[in-house]
Amino acid sequence: MSLAHAIMVSLICEPKSGYDLAKQFDGSVGFFWQATHQQIYRELTKLDQQNWIAAEAIAQEGRPDKKIFSVTDLGLSHLKTWLLQSSEVATVKDEFLLKIYAGYLVPESEIINQIQEHRQLHQQQLEIYQAIERNFFSDLQSCSRASRFAYLTLRRGIIFEQGWITWCDEVLPLVAELSSDRIG
Repeated sequence: MSLAHAIMVSLICEPKSGYDLAKQFDGSVGFFWQATHQQIYRELTKLDQQNWIAAEAIAQEGRPDKKIFSVTDLGLSHLKTWLLQSSEVATVKDEFLLKIYAGYLVPESEIINQIQEHRQLHQQQLEIYQAIERNFFSDLQSCSRASRFAYLTLRRGIIFEQGWITWCDEVLPLVAELSSDRIG
């Protein structure tokens, strides 16, 4: 997935300024797609040049004009074409898993500490997702169609975090066992 598509998906719901878009990437969209503010602004310029989005300048008192971006008909057509294309399985680049893979180079107690810490981080993220689920999706039947699709991504996030917690719980005793094997 490209940043361009993530931006256009974010702009479909409502036109936004670059600042508002960046805030959304820090929040809801950021749960599954990260981008820096600089990357977002650079991509907005490219999308505008391709006529996939349009900018409306809003005059502000004592400050530069504010640009509000929206998806054009051409951009919407491109986005719909992209939505219908099949997606590849996401490539995993996970620093933590690389550390676990090479964990035999350090004492098992250190790896145990890192796994416990990682478990806690995933538990915290799971609680955030579950709070969102309770607060915004307690009555899914009354949600809009767009909200129901947003819920699907939230469910993926919940299952992802639960999977990490399950994995941590499963491997902690295995690493502890490795430690006791070395002692014996």
